[in-house]
Amino acid sequence: MTGFATHVECARCNTDYPVDQIAQVCKLDGGPLLVRYDLTRVRAAVTREAVTARPATLWRYRELLPMTGESIVTLGEPVTPLDEAPRLGAALGVPRLRVKDEGLLPTGTFKARGAAVGVTRARELGVTVLALPTAGNAGAAWAAYGARAGLRVVVVMPETTPEVIVRETSAYGAETYLVPGSIADAGKVVRQACDRYGWYDASTLREPYRIEGKKTMGFELAEQLGWRLPEVIVYPTGGGVGLIGMWKAFQELRAIGWLAQSAKTRFVAAQSTGCAPIVRAFEEGWDESEAWPDPRTFAAGIRVPKALGDFIVLKALRESGGTAVAVSDDDIRATMRAAGEAEGMLVCPEGAAALAAAEGLRRDGWIGEDEQVVVFNTGTGLKYAESLPGATPRRLGANELPEESAALRRA
Repeated sequence: MTGFATHVECARCNTDYPVDQIAQVCKLDGGPLLVRYDLTRVRAAVTREAVTARPATLWRYRELLPMTGESIVTLGEPVTPLDEAPRLGAALGVPRLRVKDEGLLPTGTFKARGAAVGVTRARELGVTVLALPTAGNAGAAWAAYGARAGLRVVVVMPETTPEVIVRETSAYGAETYLVPGSIADAGKVVRQACDRYGWYDASTLREPYRIEGKKTMGFELAEQLGWRLPEVIVYPTGGGVGLIGMWKAFQELRAIGWLAQSAKTRFVAAQSTGCAPIVRAFEEGWDESEAWPDPRTFAAGIRVPKALGDFIVLKALRESGGTAVAVSDDDIRATMRAAGEAEGMLVCPEGAAALAAAEGLRRDGWIGEDEQVVVFNTGTGLKYAESLPGATPRRLGANELPEESAALRRA
């Protein structure tokens, strides 16, 4: 395989760096680096029809991924379903609702995409030890793919990280540490350790390849909709890598002629009222966010006080005509239950935040009745078993039957 990536480029100052060397962030201003491709060569090398005929995994888009060789680190990443949700849509007031369910990926979340491509590329570059902070599922995903690749993985987590994710990460063999505070505090520990020991910093947007895996959500979505885009995409936003990745993916698809230049979508960043730095920055008209002083939400994946790529997220929201919305933890819990009862979807808190945001935007008229809305459920609710809402089951005695009830009569 000959790679089509040409260089990595600073998202702030546009400084270029070689793609065949380890690059973390821009040496001039600390900005995130984005992979750039020879899109003219990509357009000549492959067609949409050829891609569609390939196995239904994220690797079918390989010309727009940064690998240079044939050896990939994979746990079998399928194309995730884009489910219609008519009953839930009716309950939320969003008739044309679809849910892209990332919970069916290895390790149960969309983080598998970034880890698969990020670890593949790290191994190509000769990395032997990688480290990262996590407030949710990224640490588990990178631990799993690191184990698959035979790499040493060090993960640092806030003490408030859900216990099941801590256990999962450790089960993959990662060296797992807990620290007081938020993911920002875990990130400081990782940066200091990487500086001291020469480890590869796999923190969000401190290496350029996680985003390349995440952007495959955009490729899949466009393909599943017949190479069109929905009017609205609602995405739960912590570090914002998935939203940035899809924004980048759609730009690349337009450049190679797989999406019409007129194909547009409005991005919505969904956050919790307990940690909403992107929402505040968007509403205030700022180019980047200020660190949220006391992040509190049980949706651990969006409990990020300040994202390194916040300025890119805000640019994507504004250029797409989108917006940013914060919802309460009570609304998140209620929406988790509504999704389960209406559609049999066990969504994660972050996915429920996005669904609740869509409901509020439809109620306010920002989303039109006839507009197609795609909400990303970024992981399975099973990862948050202790937070799953539901009625307390009644214990039956010997020879006792359930009571006749309205629910039973409906059945």
